[in-house]
Amino acid sequence: MGSLASFNELGNGYGDHVNPLDPEEFRRQGHMIIDFLADYYQNIEKYPVLSQVEPGYLAKRLPTTAPYVAEPVEAILQDVQQHIIPGITHWQSPNYFAYFPSSGSVAGFLGEMLSTGFNVVGFNWISSPAATELESIVMDWLGQMLDLPRAFLFSGNGGGVLQGTTCEAILCTVTAARDRMLLKVGRDNIGKLVVYASDQTHSALAKAAKIAGIDPKNFRAIKTKRSAAFGLSPESLRHAISTDVKAGLIPLYLCATIGTTSTTAVDPLIPLCDVAKEYGMWVHVDAAYAGSACICPEFRHFIDGVEGADSFSLNAHKWFFTTLDCCCMWVKDPSSLIKSLSTNPEYLRNTATDSKQVVDYKDWQITLSRRFRAMKLWLVLRSYGVANLRNFLRSHVKMAKHFEELVTNDSRFEIVVPRYFAMVCFRVSPSALPFHDDNDNETRANEFNRKLLETINAAGRIYATHAQVDGIYMIRFAIGASLTEDKHVTMAWKVVQEAVDAMLNNL
Repeated sequence: MGSLASFNELGNGYGDHVNPLDPEEFRRQGHMIIDFLADYYQNIEKYPVLSQVEPGYLAKRLPTTAPYVAEPVEAILQDVQQHIIPGITHWQSPNYFAYFPSSGSVAGFLGEMLSTGFNVVGFNWISSPAATELESIVMDWLGQMLDLPRAFLFSGNGGGVLQGTTCEAILCTVTAARDRMLLKVGRDNIGKLVVYASDQTHSALAKAAKIAGIDPKNFRAIKTKRSAAFGLSPESLRHAISTDVKAGLIPLYLCATIGTTSTTAVDPLIPLCDVAKEYGMWVHVDAAYAGSACICPEFRHFIDGVEGADSFSLNAHKWFFTTLDCCCMWVKDPSSLIKSLSTNPEYLRNTATDSKQVVDYKDWQITLSRRFRAMKLWLVLRSYGVANLRNFLRSHVKMAKHFEELVTNDSRFEIVVPRYFAMVCFRVSPSALPFHDDNDNETRANEFNRKLLETINAAGRIYATHAQVDGIYMIRFAIGASLTEDKHVTMAWKVVQEAVDAMLNNL
């Protein structure tokens, strides 16, 4: 009591009793935070999209020790405005076209508030039945929207789970595939297991395989070609597998991607799954970015063949208006996950689990603790409905088509790869540059486009990122921020053209 009294004597802004969860103070400060964020979104276009600070900037602005005396939220928010916002790259800006979108929404934010407000730790059913049951329900809802085979749904014999990220989803499925195979061939043969993907597959797969104990020498990143739009060739996969089998190795796992990070390439699921099936391999379909679009009937064909896969995942926090983190993963055989990932210490035993009538999601993931992610996905699905969600996605694709037309109509530029969704990969063509040595044109074109992107981003009006595939440096222009409108796309193109004009005039 002595220390608490001393604390209160110094003045803490909370009266005589420190209650860190006082309802009325929560109400007062909560309104302030909502107003602060609403103002932020109203003014977001005024900020440079890409943060302009130098490394270490914040340490120069903030004290070196935590405050001994409590500070009012008003002062804290003032520091957020003055010191934190300058160091933020504004992912929700309408002029954000980098990486992949992290599309937000009112429903997603409010769902996150409810999830955080309840602050349950729903590792098993008994720890919060609503958290588990709502997750199972919304995963079947979304699975039906995607027209996933019934085998992936709880209404079939499969089921869905909300992971944090695709990295976690892939690690869970690699682990399940590993243990399923080792039951057949013996645990001593773990050094023979081989994982396959294209050279465009996200680096999360190589990391997951390494964590799961797969020898890094047994990771196959199969080369793709620009002529095939960088999709994984079934013939190349078969050749790689055949070579490994002849060498005494054991094919384990194939990751096929729908919408790769560099170019949104699409791997052909039907023939790839046919090849993998011949060897008893686990097939995971990573649709982290593009899977959301597949709720639209006109894009559903991109996942034709998913019936031949063992697992499928997409990130609702990318292009489905649900805040980070929220990776949706479905599996045909939940028991494979459970056998690999379950632990049952005495302190978690309960009659519901013993009855085998409930889902304990702790056994579907790497960690024990888990957040109530289903709440925000539920709010997004209910607040907008299937029709509006489809229209949101279609509007982004329409804007991407418009940007693609603008690029195509300027003879100095070229589209490097086909546009499937809402990302355009383009560059200034080597033929538009005043080079004379044909052997070095690609190198110089790459350097020109690299400098072009640096110039564009340094200005702060828009933010885009790059990829380098098959020796070609290209600018990735990804549309998907919730606030983006046609005018922002048109403005972005003008920014690109102005930068090119200036650079060409200086050559």
